Amino acid sequence: MKTVMKNMAAQHRIDRRSLPPGPVTAAYERKVDAREVQRDDAQLALAAKLDALHESLTSLPLAPVRTNKPTKNSSTSSSPPLLLLARSLASAHSSLRERFHLRSFGPPPRGIYIHGPVGVGKSFLMDLFYASVNVPDDDSCCKHDGHSLKHAKITKRRVHFHEFMLDVHHRIFVYKEKHPTDDALPIIAQQLAHEAQLLCFDEFQVTDVADAMILKRLFLLLLNLNVVVVATSNRAPDALYEGGINRSLFLPFIDMLKHRFDIISMEDSAKDYRLEARADGQSYFWSSNDVQSDNNSNNIQALLKEIFGDTASGTEAEVIDVLFGRTVQVARSNDRCAWFDFFELCYQPLGAADYISLCDRFPVLIIDRVPQLDANHLDEARRFVTLIDVCYESRTRLVLAAKVPLDELFVDFEAQIDSSDGNEELFVSEKGGNSSSFATTMICTKEGEQFEWSATGLNGVSLAQLSGANDLAFSFRRAVSRLVEMGGKEWGRQ
Repeated sequence: MKTVMKNMAAQHRIDRRSLPPGPVTAAYERKVDAREVQRDDAQLALAAKLDALHESLTSLPLAPVRTNKPTKNSSTSSSPPLLLLARSLASAHSSLRERFHLRSFGPPPRGIYIHGPVGVGKSFLMDLFYASVNVPDDDSCCKHDGHSLKHAKITKRRVHFHEFMLDVHHRIFVYKEKHPTDDALPIIAQQLAHEAQLLCFDEFQVTDVADAMILKRLFLLLLNLNVVVVATSNRAPDALYEGGINRSLFLPFIDMLKHRFDIISMEDSAKDYRLEARADGQSYFWSSNDVQSDNNSNNIQALLKEIFGDTASGTEAEVIDVLFGRTVQVARSNDRCAWFDFFELCYQPLGAADYISLCDRFPVLIIDRVPQLDANHLDEARRFVTLIDVCYESRTRLVLAAKVPLDELFVDFEAQIDSSDGNEELFVSEKGGNSSSFATTMICTKEGEQFEWSATGLNGVSLAQLSGANDLAFSFRRAVSRLVEMGGKEWGRQ
């Protein structure tokens, strides 16, 4: 009997090896054959994991239907439309089951959380996977319990994490305007689940206490609604929101992530493939402030004017609408390009919502007078990195005129974090500072320089943002890597 079982197992292994590669691996190999990428063992291993997830999506259960019965804090005015929606979805669910003889599929596939350094192919492989998830137009079928089933339609969404959180905050804002005492998250989770059964997140990160608390509940709601999540991040799960205020309240989310996701590390893939791309030299210009560089500065300004283009509307101001009823001012623009001073975009209280609106409007952004960004410019650096991420996601051409070369643009630093849950080291100066005469929280550069981090101190930011300091080290490397790639001749959108 043992011999028979061994032969069956061996035959199974042979059969598996003889199977054609999955869609992600096949797409990857086509890229290799076309010499668009180099074959990489870690990327191939990730492609195989994504192929397995792709196969399991054919049995993805539909999102469960809930009636959302009002709680004691719910307004009765919100119940009728929700009940109508629930009944409509229940009817559609029943119709699908009758038509395709659907059976109970069991639990949904596990999500995948991919983490590792910048430029190792995390987003590239996730995008190959995302593109492979589609609905065949033919009558191809899968088998389940002996019944022939047509592939179920899988709704999907691929989004940068900045944009996703903006969307969630905007949905909360809109819902709370009509139902100020209701709990918005269960309703928003249902909206998201019925819009997309597969969510692919790029650059998953948590640096804000409000986002941390929202994510802890929202992800659990989405997973219970059979939503499958694939995410890329520069952070391992245990390093998410590291040093954040009240991080102990966020730890259950990390435990849930490790329990319900396959965690794939690419930490050993130290090669940044983006840096191998050859830039055309027409997206990043630099010149120092000394007298000898005056001619170079004049040449750079002439090149920027050429990129901007001489149009009749070149000096006209424009007001761009932003989410939450806000606007952003553009002092110098034309039909395809906006020209800013770094101060206008990064010294002002702007964020991802503003930058997304600008990228939606203009395919080209010029930013002049970009300074070197160090521990004295943490807020400005964070905004600038966010801008780069938004431009990268939208394939907006970003033209920069800076005061230092690209490899000197970001000055790396380390921050020691003050945390109330005792998981991190304390770095508190007994000499006090602007916000306290007794003690104050500090950050320290690699060179040993110390700067106060305080709501009223040198950096002018809230202590609640302190956890984001460590994340900037990752963000800086990602930003430089992306700027190199964005300098290529083929970068941009029509």
